[in-house]
Amino acid sequence: MNQSKPLHGVSRFVHFWFLKCRTHLPRQQCLAFVSPSDAQQSGIGPILVINLDRQPQRWANALRELSRILDASGKPLSDRALRYSACDAQSDAEQLVHGGDIEPFYTLGDQLFVEPQPHAIPDAFDLTRPIRMSREEIAVARSHIGVWKTIARSTAHYALVLEDDIWVERGFGRVVDQAWREMEDADRTAPAFDVLYVSYNEVRYGAPKELVSKNVFRPERGLWYLSGYVLSKKGAQALLELLPSRGPIDLWINHKFREMDVRALRRSVINQRLDTPSTNSHSILPSLTRIGVLDEGDTALFHQRPIHSPVFAFGVPGSGLSSLAMALSMLGYRCCSDLERIPECEFESLIAGRGRCVFNAYVNIASLRPNVRGLMLRYPRAKFIVIDNVKGRLNRHNDEMLDTLKGADVVRLHGEDARTWRALCEFLRLPPPVAPYPAVRDIGQRRLRRTEVTTRTTNPAKRLRHDRSPWVAERHAGWAGINASASEPPEPLASRVVFEDDLADVQPTRWLLRNDTFPGNLGLFRPANVTAQSGGGLSLAVLQESVGVRHLSAAAVSSRDSFLYGRFEATLKPTNVSGLVTGFFLHRDSPRQEIDIEITGNRPTRVLVNVFYNPGAEGAKFDYGYRGTPAAIPLGFDASKAAHRFAIEWDPCEIRWFVDGELVHRRAAWNPTPIPHLPMTLHVNTWPSRSRELAGRLALRALPASAIVRSIAIDALNAGT
Repeated sequence: MNQSKPLHGVSRFVHFWFLKCRTHLPRQQCLAFVSPSDAQQSGIGPILVINLDRQPQRWANALRELSRILDASGKPLSDRALRYSACDAQSDAEQLVHGGDIEPFYTLGDQLFVEPQPHAIPDAFDLTRPIRMSREEIAVARSHIGVWKTIARSTAHYALVLEDDIWVERGFGRVVDQAWREMEDADRTAPAFDVLYVSYNEVRYGAPKELVSKNVFRPERGLWYLSGYVLSKKGAQALLELLPSRGPIDLWINHKFREMDVRALRRSVINQRLDTPSTNSHSILPSLTRIGVLDEGDTALFHQRPIHSPVFAFGVPGSGLSSLAMALSMLGYRCCSDLERIPECEFESLIAGRGRCVFNAYVNIASLRPNVRGLMLRYPRAKFIVIDNVKGRLNRHNDEMLDTLKGADVVRLHGEDARTWRALCEFLRLPPPVAPYPAVRDIGQRRLRRTEVTTRTTNPAKRLRHDRSPWVAERHAGWAGINASASEPPEPLASRVVFEDDLADVQPTRWLLRNDTFPGNLGLFRPANVTAQSGGGLSLAVLQESVGVRHLSAAAVSSRDSFLYGRFEATLKPTNVSGLVTGFFLHRDSPRQEIDIEITGNRPTRVLVNVFYNPGAEGAKFDYGYRGTPAAIPLGFDASKAAHRFAIEWDPCEIRWFVDGELVHRRAAWNPTPIPHLPMTLHVNTWPSRSRELAGRLALRALPASAIVRSIAIDALNAGT
C-alpha cells in the first residue's frame, strides 16, 4: 500500500493539461513488443488493461496513452490492448471472497515486512492483530488474480498488465528495450523472469535489491503498486500456485518474491495519474496512525539508510563482536571495528563532535571505552550496545559498562539475541536483511601500524569516478584508511597452496575454460578462444563471429578453487586494441567482492586497479555498484609491447599491487573500502567492453586480437572448490 496523495485544485488542473499536451509529441517505439506471428523473437505480446465497467473514460485514457507508443512493426500498442473487466467493490461481499483465492485478513507485521517504519511509536505494538481488507482491496486483488488466470491459459509467453489510471513516460520504449536486451544477455535465452515491474514505488527507505544488469534489479521486498508489470506465462502459473493471497495484492506479492524470479526496471517508466481520484480504501491506515507513521514517499538509492547514529558497541572477547560489526554493515552502517585505537584524525573528530567523522558505528574499539561518558554527553541520541559471550554468562566488565551507560539508550545482547537479527533490528528500528545473521570469527583488537617509507609507491594513482555506497568512505582531508596489523591466519597453514603454472598444459582440475558472459561484455567466452602458444603460455582471443547471444567471442580462464588471502601473479602481454580489456583479478558473488588488475586496449600505458566490496557472510545477496572504486596508475611503458609480471597481494588488512616486482599501489582498510574478507576465485580474461568510458570505442576492424598469458603463480590459502 503506497500512501501517495492525488493532486488537488490548480495542481490537478496543470497535471491534466500536461498529459493532454503530450499527445502532440512524436510517438516513441518499443521493440520489445513483437508481432505474435514472429516466433523467432522473444518479446511482449498482449496488453491487458484492468478497467471497471462503470469507468469507460479511464479505458479511453489508457488507450490514448498506449496509442502514443509503436511496437516493433510500427503499429500502436493500443491495437493489442485488451480490456479486462475489473471486479467491482460494490459487488456482494460474499461474492468478493468466493472461491478461496483470497484470505481477507492480514496483520501489521505483514505490512511492516514490506515497509518498515523506524519512526513508529510506541516501541512495542501488536504485530499479529488481524486487519480486515477493505472491499476495494479485495476487488483489486480479485481483478489481478483474474488476469493471471487469463495469461496462464493463453499462448503468449509475456503479457503487459496495466491498471487503467496510468500514464507512460517518454523514455518508456528506450528503457524497456535496453532492459530486455540485458536480460536476454544475462539469461542467454529469452528473459526467464516471472514478473517484471515497469511501474512501482519503492518504500520510504528503499527496496533491498540485487542488481541483475545496469537497468534491471531483483528486489527482495519493498515495492508498492501493481499498476504496470510484465507477467510471463510461467509467472502467471507460479502466482496461481502460491494462492491464496493474504492482504492487499501489492503487499502479498512482496512476501512471495523469494519464491519467484521477480525483477524490476532500474526506474519506473509508468506512473499513476495524479488527476484521477483514487477509489481505493486502505485498511492499514488506522493501524499506521496508531503507531505514529508519517506519510513519507521519497526513496533511497541503497536498500536502507540507518536512522539512528552513531552506534557504539562493546563486549568481551569471543562474544561475537566481529559478527555484530558485520551485521551493522549489512544494515547500512559504515562500521569501524576491532581495533585498539582508531586513527587520530577520526578520534579527534569523534570526541569533538565536529561532524566530519568517516564512520557512524564503532564496535570493539579499546580507546573509546575510557571516553564513554563523554560520548554520551556529546551524542545524546547515540545507540549503545553491550554484548556478552555467546553462552550468555554475565561479565563484570560489562556490568561496569552498563553502570556507566545509565541514562543512555542502551541494549544488552547475550545468548540467542547476540546471534540473531531480532533484538538488534528492534533496537535500531531497522528491517533485517533477508540474509542470515552473519557468523564471523572474532578478530580481536588489532593494532594500528605505520607505513614504512621504503614501501611507498613510485607512481601516483588517479582515483576515478566510483560507486556510492555505505561501504565506500568519501574523500576526507588527511584520511588514508586504517593501516592495521593482521591478526593470526584465518586458516591453518596446511591449507596453503603454492605453485607456478607455465600453462603449457591446461590442467582441468586446476583451471576452467569459461563459456559464459556478463552484461557489460559484448562477447561470449568460448573455450575454443583459449589456445596454447608455441613459445609457451596461452592466447586469449577476441573474434568477430555470431555465437547466438553475442556477435563477438572472447576468452577467459578461471581457477577451480577459491582462495582466501595470498599472492597472485600473472606474466602477461595485453592487447592494444581499443575497446578490449585484459583482466587479471579475484572475484566472488553473494556477496560480490572483487580485486582487479585491468589494462584497456585504448590506453595500455596505464593499469587500472579496483576493489568491489559488499558486506555479509557466505550467501548474502549484496551486489551494489558497477564502477567499484577504480584508480589509474601510469606504467611508464606500453604493456602491450612485451610480457610483464602483474601481481596482487591480499591480506586481511591491506591490498598491494605490483608490476615487474615494483609496488605501484596499496590500499589499507577503508581507503576507500573495507578489505574483501571472503574466498574468491582467480580469473584472467580478454573481452570487448560495452563501456566506451572504460575501454574506448571498439575497433572491430582490428579483430581478431589476442592477449598472451605466459604463466600464473599462486601462494595463497586454499578455500576449496
